[in-house]
Amino acid sequence: MARAIAVIFKALAVLLMVAAPLLGVWVASSLAAYANARVGWVVLSGLLLFPGLPLAWEGIAQWRRARDGKGNKPHILTFGDRLVLRTLAVNIAFLGILLASTPKTAFVALSARGDWFLRSSHGSLAERLRRGAFKLAGSLEWLYDATHPNPYDKYEAKDRPHPDKPGKPVTTPVATATATGSPQNGAPRGETEATPASWPMPHALHPIVTNMPPEAEQSIESVGHYIAAHEKDPVLRIKALHDWVTDRIAYDGPAFRSGNIPFDDGDSAKVFQRKLGVCAGYSQLMVALGKASGDEIVYVVGNVRTSESPVDGLAHAWNAVRISGAWYLIDATFDAGYLEGDKFHKQYSSDYLFTPPEVFGVSHFPEDKDWQLRDAPISRGDFIRQPMMQPAFYARHLELVAPDRSQVSVSGHVDIVLKNPSTQLLVDYVPSTGGTGTDCAVDHRGDSGAGNSLTHARCDLPSGSWNVMLFGSDADYGKFEHLGTLAVNSR
Repeated sequence: MARAIAVIFKALAVLLMVAAPLLGVWVASSLAAYANARVGWVVLSGLLLFPGLPLAWEGIAQWRRARDGKGNKPHILTFGDRLVLRTLAVNIAFLGILLASTPKTAFVALSARGDWFLRSSHGSLAERLRRGAFKLAGSLEWLYDATHPNPYDKYEAKDRPHPDKPGKPVTTPVATATATGSPQNGAPRGETEATPASWPMPHALHPIVTNMPPEAEQSIESVGHYIAAHEKDPVLRIKALHDWVTDRIAYDGPAFRSGNIPFDDGDSAKVFQRKLGVCAGYSQLMVALGKASGDEIVYVVGNVRTSESPVDGLAHAWNAVRISGAWYLIDATFDAGYLEGDKFHKQYSSDYLFTPPEVFGVSHFPEDKDWQLRDAPISRGDFIRQPMMQPAFYARHLELVAPDRSQVSVSGHVDIVLKNPSTQLLVDYVPSTGGTGTDCAVDHRGDSGAGNSLTHARCDLPSGSWNVMLFGSDADYGKFEHLGTLAVNSR
């Protein structure tokens, strides 16, 4: 029995000796693939992890024994045992240093590029290896969470309601709302039958917002009561609240870029007074307006991906609203406009108003997975791997065929293929650090408007890291809206 246990123990030790260097090389090479460094050199350097450094360590130890006159004394452990222990020590130290120095980036790199060694293989074995690699990457999410605090957490109410059911499909009517009991904070009673909560809603401000008299905008309560008194449809009332916030509040670009966000940005009264805030301010003001109008709006925090950060994400806050027992997602910050440097440009949109969870979840990942409002929530790794397409991409019924990941590596050029019913596309690429765009060749071959046509784009890329940007329009000319961003490493 003792001999069998010893054999098993040694077998496990040898297995660990083999696995530890492989794990270290996998982490380091995935970081290299993500950062567009030379993966081949990283893999070759793995020979230092085994057998290079362990054998060197053994050689130095033997030299010191000989120098100290102990060369003839027997070892307590065999050469094999010493090699196993030295290998484990070297590789555990290497992994510890690697993960401690890049905790956030390591998780993102493993989640996005942990299958780099499989390249374009999609056979059954490759898919099993891919799933295993990403499952292993997911086990490091705790490290990411521990080193990636969300500064907007502190504004989150601890007694907020829980999403007990997912939102209804936003292309079907919302059930008729009924008034039961007294409305909150004195808001007028009574509801009308809800209009269909279709998406996207018109990109135009609600008439109540455009025609609101100055005396109705003296306080949060007066705005909420005015909207509640003049809009009985719960869907359109939420739109009016969303539209007031997106139109009246400016984004504090300098505070966001500097990271010096005022502590009272989560104070809805301060944001209302200043007419300035970042995402926490927008979202908390939506909550406060909902209380005044008698609507249930909650504050949600998590990560968001943008064209500036199409793989990983930034800390963010947004809202969920309950209408007739079903939850819907809203981001008034994103619908207010955009930043250019630290300068805010107002540009109203309704892209993130009642957005389907599967579309909203391409860019937004809540800390509480239940606020994904999906029947089957996705993991953070799945979120990171999704190509970063905008809501307008899905509203146009486009489908990305290739690439199928948020970041890919190519040799000199990238080919993009989309199923495209009728949209005219422009594609260009810009350095990942920002700069001037360069046009890519776009071929709308066979685009007959039949709903199953393909559009091909080819970007000839110099070496470097690039953001490939997709833009679309209904015509060959005029304004093209941003549809999505792909991160591409070219060597």
